[in-house]
Amino acid sequence: MIDPTARVHPSARLGADVTVGPWTIIDANVEIGAGTRIDAHCIIRGPTRIGCDNRIFPFCSIGEDPQDKKFVAGSPTRLEIGDRNTIREYCSINRGTPGGGGVTTLGSDNWIMAYCHVAHDCHVGNHTIFANNATLAGHVEIGDYAILAGFVGVHQFCRVGESSFMAISAVIVKDVPPFVMAEGNTARARAINREGMRRRGMSTDVIEAVRRAYKILYRQGLTVDKALVELKPLAAQFAEVQRFTEFVSRSERGIVRCRPQ
Repeated sequence: MIDPTARVHPSARLGADVTVGPWTIIDANVEIGAGTRIDAHCIIRGPTRIGCDNRIFPFCSIGEDPQDKKFVAGSPTRLEIGDRNTIREYCSINRGTPGGGGVTTLGSDNWIMAYCHVAHDCHVGNHTIFANNATLAGHVEIGDYAILAGFVGVHQFCRVGESSFMAISAVIVKDVPPFVMAEGNTARARAINREGMRRRGMSTDVIEAVRRAYKILYRQGLTVDKALVELKPLAAQFAEVQRFTEFVSRSERGIVRCRPQ
């Protein structure tokens, strides 16, 4: 199932039923799991591991050297991609850098639309959606079920929490806590991602608890430290609020703030 015009390095390891389209190049030190389909005109450099049942559309660049001036060609860095991801046309996902941990990761069941970029040392979770032209700078962390609308840009070293939602063209320069919707340039918190939580099957009680946590953090005029103290009883009752508070407490860049009422 390898097109005769494709070039697959002898050391590359391809699982059962892998499809490689015309004019695609698969380099040395690349491992591709069973059932993955790679369309025409893609380039996959190693060291890269791609899991099972992924779909990679034409003109993607996967596992290329990081766009980092400090990177030395041949450095032992890698890219790891999970299972059942859809990666649409013209996407680029770079390997890690020695100074950033050495690995870029993309989990499973992600939907990455056309022209997206995942830079070196990024860590993307599972079940995320990146709309067209969403871009991650280096060292970014994206939590499970996060959604980035079209043309969203995330600054290096920022973290985006689980089930958060970035509105179209949002510019993220601070951490976005879990379950929060952010918008604008520069991005500010708008509300909780109620619909995203509902689609994950979270109960009304959980959604209401997260809404209360959001109000305590963003709407009562408290400092972050004082808000975290106020949130302790609610976090003890709800695991989702606990994850919300832990994310905020670990923020090194600071979190997005809300617009004045």
